[in-house]
Amino acid sequence: MGTLIGIDVGTSGTKTLLLDQSGTILASATVAYPLSQPKPLWSEQEPQDWWDATVKSVREVLDQAGSDPREVKGLGLSGQMHGACFLDHAGTVLRPAILWNDQRTAAECDEITSKVGADKLIELVANPALTGFTAPKILWVRKHEPDVYEKTKKILLPKDYVRYRLSGEFATEVSDASGTLLFDVKNRTWSYELLSILQIDKDLLPPCAESIVPTTKTNAAFEELTGIQAGTSIVGGGGDQAAGAVGNGIVKPGVISATMGTSGVMFAHADEMAVDPQGRLHTFCHAVPGKWHVMGVVLAAGGSMQWFRNNLADVESVLAGHTGRDAYEFITLGAARAPPGAEGLLFLPYLTGERTPHADPFARGCFIGLTTRHTRNHLIRAIMEGATFAMRDSLEIIRAMNVPVEQIRLSGGGARSRLWRQIQADIYGQDCCTINAAEGPAFGVALLAGVGAGVWSSIEQACEATIEVVDRNAVDAATQAVYDRFYPIYGALYTALKEQFRKIADAVEVTGM
Repeated sequence: MGTLIGIDVGTSGTKTLLLDQSGTILASATVAYPLSQPKPLWSEQEPQDWWDATVKSVREVLDQAGSDPREVKGLGLSGQMHGACFLDHAGTVLRPAILWNDQRTAAECDEITSKVGADKLIELVANPALTGFTAPKILWVRKHEPDVYEKTKKILLPKDYVRYRLSGEFATEVSDASGTLLFDVKNRTWSYELLSILQIDKDLLPPCAESIVPTTKTNAAFEELTGIQAGTSIVGGGGDQAAGAVGNGIVKPGVISATMGTSGVMFAHADEMAVDPQGRLHTFCHAVPGKWHVMGVVLAAGGSMQWFRNNLADVESVLAGHTGRDAYEFITLGAARAPPGAEGLLFLPYLTGERTPHADPFARGCFIGLTTRHTRNHLIRAIMEGATFAMRDSLEIIRAMNVPVEQIRLSGGGARSRLWRQIQADIYGQDCCTINAAEGPAFGVALLAGVGAGVWSSIEQACEATIEVVDRNAVDAATQAVYDRFYPIYGALYTALKEQFRKIADAVEVTGM
């Protein structure tokens, strides 16, 4: 029986899965790489690291499973969205890729909005200009690094750079392209009108197809590195959120996902294109052909816990090293000792600015309400609750748009913690469930590869065949009441502090920090 491979080029590492044709995971491997932050709120990576991690993780899954690489029938690619990788005429990378969580492009976003008009921008590409998107990154490089821009012959999203190395060809697909701010989401093609207004050459962008379409094939160089036969099909794949939604079975109305990863994403399927007129939610093409999705993004949801682990959890990290367990297990044990609401301690998770609903690159993280009663455990609980309040912001907008919300499926690192699952159910005010497939985008694009290879007739059939609900967290009414009391206070804090956030950023710039 043939096998399928799903590759997810993430922010912290590349994850690769090997599946059989029943959807059973045969092997999994993740290879980490560094993130560079050369200035405050900048975020970059070396594309070569993505490629090296891809090759290594593919080799590892084949070795783990003892699988014949010649049995691989298809590959699917997913990756962090919005990044910009600049290549010259020879395919050489010209500078580090600028990532989705980079916030340097506030001026370029203002420039785009001024040139196009806020309403016209929504009409053309269904979304406002945000610092995370690809288009303002292109304008930033053109303005600040003209030598790089002049040499640029192709601009690729992260997963599509890996595709180029796998195949020697340029291609992308509709879900990832939707996050560039250069894509006509309604008509599922590049927005040539916007490209003309911004004076970006359309030839800098790759051809675009639907996510299940086999767009490229592996080359001889990849066969030499991994043993996978040259000519093996590579489907379009998906941006990490659309791919993760496929991996969670979010392919029909009424079922939405709440993914608490580095970023937090509230994602809802839409049979018809739906747009938030205020532009607070993103409207993108889904990986399901002819369908769309709306989503809200919290830039540092699980990322806030990652910050705590990296900087304030030395003891838990040492324990993890001695026991072989995850440091987060020990960290969340502390949070469980603090009561819901953390005795009035609130946390704003804006460590890298914020996207939904504020679209503010200058927003900053805060603990508010500290007293001498509060302990380290309260801090941890406040982080978990603050990230979830931020996710609820997106959920409330989805509900207000009358998008049906019948079932919430939890995924990401936050779904591995029983405590965090319960916090989510109580803050969202709706029972939440988890499914048997916890591998997210890599699993989703492996399913897409299976559809492309003819293993399943459709994405919907692939999800029905492989995904089922395995656990539920019911809302605790008493705890929900606590959170409902604190949520409006949480929401008011950003408004109260917005101008001060901007003044902090100005002060940092003036003092050269």
